Amino acid sequence: MTVLPVTHERHRVESTHFDVHRLWWRRRHQIVLLAADTAAAVVAALLVLRAGGHWPVVLGLPPAWVAVLSAHRAHARGPLGSGGEVYRRVLRGALVLPALAAAAGWGVAGDLGVAHEMMLAAPAAAALSLAARFVVRRRLRRGWARGRNRTTAVLVGPAGGVAELLTALLRDGRAGAPAGSALQGMDIAGVCLTDPRNAREVDAFGVPVLGGVDEVPGAIRAFGGGTAVVVLPAPEIEASLLRRLAWSTAAAGGDFLLAPALGDVAAARLEVRPVGGVPLLHVRAPRLSRLARLPKEVAERLIAAVLLLLLSPLMCAVALTVRLGSRGPALFRQVRVGLHGKQFTMLKFRTMRPDAEARRAELAHANHNSDGLLFKVRDDPRVTRVGATLRRYSLDELPQLINVLGGHMSLIGPRPPLPEEVAGYSHEVRRRLLVKPGLTGLWQVSGRSDLPWEEAVRLDLAYVDNWSLGLDAVILLRTGPAVLRGTGAY
Repeated sequence: MTVLPVTHERHRVESTHFDVHRLWWRRRHQIVLLAADTAAAVVAALLVLRAGGHWPVVLGLPPAWVAVLSAHRAHARGPLGSGGEVYRRVLRGALVLPALAAAAGWGVAGDLGVAHEMMLAAPAAAALSLAARFVVRRRLRRGWARGRNRTTAVLVGPAGGVAELLTALLRDGRAGAPAGSALQGMDIAGVCLTDPRNAREVDAFGVPVLGGVDEVPGAIRAFGGGTAVVVLPAPEIEASLLRRLAWSTAAAGGDFLLAPALGDVAAARLEVRPVGGVPLLHVRAPRLSRLARLPKEVAERLIAAVLLLLLSPLMCAVALTVRLGSRGPALFRQVRVGLHGKQFTMLKFRTMRPDAEARRAELAHANHNSDGLLFKVRDDPRVTRVGATLRRYSLDELPQLINVLGGHMSLIGPRPPLPEEVAGYSHEVRRRLLVKPGLTGLWQVSGRSDLPWEEAVRLDLAYVDNWSLGLDAVILLRTGPAVLRGTGAY
């Protein structure tokens, strides 16, 4: 592969297809965040002043807040559109600011009053900065959905790995439906394969195959300045080749990205750790200990108790409707498998006729999930008219709040499986049992029964390995819209 010197490569890009707007929008969002953080600090300082603060503290807060956030890379363009890292950096800055103020105040004046006032101001500044990032992020994503400010990208790697990455990007609900589009404002313009002879594996995605790895510099020149290059692991891609690809990408003003060989790993679990001068990618172990999940369990039981009190009139009305709608009890009890394989009795509002289990065998041919262990039938004749409505809006799941209060289930977690399903689990799939099953989870907010078995397993395993309180919060926020849509509920 031949790559021109970096200075010459930059000249060629700038003199042909250099798109100033494509590169400027990122800088514009950084400037907006910087101005928003400054305004947030000014508002917080004025609040402290009204509470009896001192002018030196008020004048020093805005530059101190902006400096702390800059030190935590809160204005970096990378994480703005994806993940929770953009918010975590602000929160870390809010924790550091009072500590620095305490050290400075005590060391210079022997007075901790500065730290006290900074502690009062930090929550307000952090809240306003977080709100600004939320607004900017929403605007950025709306622009991406309309085709604005999207980054052109070229994938480099083996055909099999490229096909897997495209599959992962296109199956994400936020990626958009058309082939060739990818997650977080990135348009896949083409791929350069280390094994062009296997290009047929990529043809199904409608993404042009530009040739081999030698074609990457030409692709960057053709697509213009700001083109990103995403490289997948391959034995043919050596360190010297990576360096040359990085030089060509940097010369065009684009991002150079390396995809890890391990998929479905949250960014929060990845960390670059230098060992002997060599940067190694450290993957943190999943948080599976009881102690790590204790705050989640305590909070969920409290929330379940409150929801049971608030929703008790609705649950009584649903129970009465079920009893009047068809013969049989209002509640349906079924043995499910929970944490570490322990069985428990799960509660639901009854949505089927009393002879539902007896008629299951005659409906085996209509099983929508015949590719896996789940039994789901569209337009199931066993479902009552009331039950169909309850299922559509997940009202039949409300009694499971009792299971949450009793400690057998969580509000958020994998789908609670049946014993016969668990009997057919492989060793890998049994990892789903390392956490409590939940009322909602990635499986529900991603399509519920419309998902094939392999996809449901992938989502559940991703939740187990990448669990965090932040992930639970995201799932909770997505649960409401998913329930209202009613997609996959049958």
